[in-house]
Amino acid sequence: MAAPFKEVIAEIKAAGGGVARLCYQCGKCDVVCPWNRVRDFSIRKLIREASLGLTAIEEEEIWRCTTCGTCPAACPRGVEQIELGVALRRVASSYEVFPASARAARTARGSLQSDGNPLGEPREKRADWSRELELPTFAEGMELLYFVGCYYAYDPRLRKVAHATARVLKQAGVSFGVLGTKESCCGESIRKTGAEAVFKALARENIKTFVDHGVRRILVASPHCYHTFKHEYPELMVRFEVVHLSQLLRELLATGRLRPARRLEGAVSYHDPCYLGRHNGIFEEPREVLERLGLTLVELPDARHESLCCGGGGGRIWMETPKGERFADLRIAQARAVGAPRLATACPYCITMLEDARLSLADEEALQVRDLVELVAEAL
Repeated sequence: MAAPFKEVIAEIKAAGGGVARLCYQCGKCDVVCPWNRVRDFSIRKLIREASLGLTAIEEEEIWRCTTCGTCPAACPRGVEQIELGVALRRVASSYEVFPASARAARTARGSLQSDGNPLGEPREKRADWSRELELPTFAEGMELLYFVGCYYAYDPRLRKVAHATARVLKQAGVSFGVLGTKESCCGESIRKTGAEAVFKALARENIKTFVDHGVRRILVASPHCYHTFKHEYPELMVRFEVVHLSQLLRELLATGRLRPARRLEGAVSYHDPCYLGRHNGIFEEPREVLERLGLTLVELPDARHESLCCGGGGGRIWMETPKGERFADLRIAQARAVGAPRLATACPYCITMLEDARLSLADEEALQVRDLVELVAEAL
């Protein structure tokens, strides 16, 4: 079934006007798209079909984009491929049309509406990760609100990152608090699946909570939370100072507020998360942290602006990707090839995708996937 012409064109215009018509089909987007490392995929074809109102909204192609940002950066005509892709997903979502591979996005939407997280977990368990840590509830006058995020609060592997973060903040003497069960998902990824109303409901809920508690400065470990608080919440006429954990760690180490008890030894490679690096220009802070810990940084292929996407953005974290089409498998192979025993990163989606890839491949113990703050905590 093809989407009705008027609806598709209206959604495209709502997402940024008729920018699809700027496309002159040069194909540079297809050249840089990570999908074309594992299968045939054409952003250029989707743009052409969308501009004509012919996109088949029930097919999987409109759900492949991870919103990694490589194609807008390469486009010579300013075509906003991500916004156009999200617009097509809005059309599909409005008709409740989801291919089998994307139905998990609909499930995540329901969980977000009922419990404020996409993982199907009850809201009352959101603060369980910190129960033994006795963390204070944020109050006006504290230095930072530590906004934990869904995956760090619920996922067993990523709870270790949240524990390390709390430990490091305490060691540095940072005055911070958390919101516990009052915290809701930032809404970034569900917005990328086309569920605009769900995103706005989550955003307004968080904004009210922030304002009621007197929040001014927000610390986040997730680049997705960082991006949406910094760039998307201002659409709702509010603005908070947002700090990514890698930025704060660099500051704490550089000023001496955080003094590691020992230097770590050996080599480490670093994977740039799309939403930290390419989307927000935070490249050097994580690298400086690793070097201040005493580690020798070995750069991966496809680093910094050319970083290879882990495959989890754009709602793909909730969707099944067949073996042989997983970007994270390629990234783990690159990390093994450079020979560093540790692969560091700074994003919950990247940790999840890279850990899954590591465990699904042979000799999984040969490489450690670590969050940046876990290495800092190790040095304390």
